[in-house]
Amino acid sequence: MDLFNFDEASFLSFLLTLMRISLVVFLLPVFGGNSAPRLVKGALCMVLTLALWPHLSFSGSLLPGHPFGIALMLAGEIIMGIMLGLLVRFFFAGIQTGGELLGFQMGFTMVSVADPLSGQSTSISSHFMYMVSLLIFLVLDGHLVMLKGLTDSFALVPPGQLVFRHASLHNMLTLAGGMFVMAVHIAAPVMAALFLVELALALMGRAAPQMNLLMIGFPLKIGVGFLFMGLLFTIMRHQVQDFILGLGPQMTNMLKLISPL
Repeated sequence: MDLFNFDEASFLSFLLTLMRISLVVFLLPVFGGNSAPRLVKGALCMVLTLALWPHLSFSGSLLPGHPFGIALMLAGEIIMGIMLGLLVRFFFAGIQTGGELLGFQMGFTMVSVADPLSGQSTSISSHFMYMVSLLIFLVLDGHLVMLKGLTDSFALVPPGQLVFRHASLHNMLTLAGGMFVMAVHIAAPVMAALFLVELALALMGRAAPQMNLLMIGFPLKIGVGFLFMGLLFTIMRHQVQDFILGLGPQMTNMLKLISPL
C-alpha cells in the first residue's frame, strides 16, 4: 500500500486494519479499562496501524459495491479483534476469579479496591494477584508475543476476509471454560489450607467452648492465607510462562478457524 496515494480500496483497508488493532489494544489488560489514557491508547493504535498497513495487500476487487458490504467487513474486523483480545483477557480473568475465591475464604469480602481494568470494585486479593500476574506477563515479554500474533493475523486473515465458522465459536467457549479451570488451579491450594484451619477451629470449639474463636479465627485465616499465597506465586510464574509459550500456537489455531485461505 502507498501511504500517500489513497484510493477507495486503500482507505477501506486502512480502516479495517485500524479497527482490528484498536479492538485488540483496548482489550489487552495492559491498556484495558482506565489503566491508560484514551489518548495514549488511540495514539498507539494509530502508530501500529501506520506501521503494519503499508505492508498489507488489499485487492480492489474486494471493495464492496454497497454500504452494507462495508458494514459487514467492519463487523468482521470487530469480531476478529474481540476474539484475539479475549484470548488474553480470559487468562487474567481466571486469575482474578481465583483471587475472588481466596478473598471470600480469607474474610476479605468487605475489603475492596477499584479495578482499573473493569472500572468496578474487586477484592484486594483478586486485585493483588492480577497485578502480580500482569507484572510477570510483562517481564516475560508476553505483550510482545501478543503483538507479534496480531501482526501475523493479517497474513492468515487479510483485512475484510474473515470467514466465521461454528468451530471458532466452540473454540471461544472452550477458552471461556478454561478461565474457571484456571481459577480453581489458583485457589485450590489455599482453599484446602483454609479448610483445614476451619476444621481445626471447629474441633477447638468443641473441646473448649469458652474460647473466643471469632477473635482467633480471623487473624489465623488471614495469616495462613497470605502464607500460602506467597507460596502460590511460584506456581503463578510457571502458569503465566506456560500461557505465553502457548499463546502463539493458540492464536494460530484460532486464526486458522476463521481464515479464508
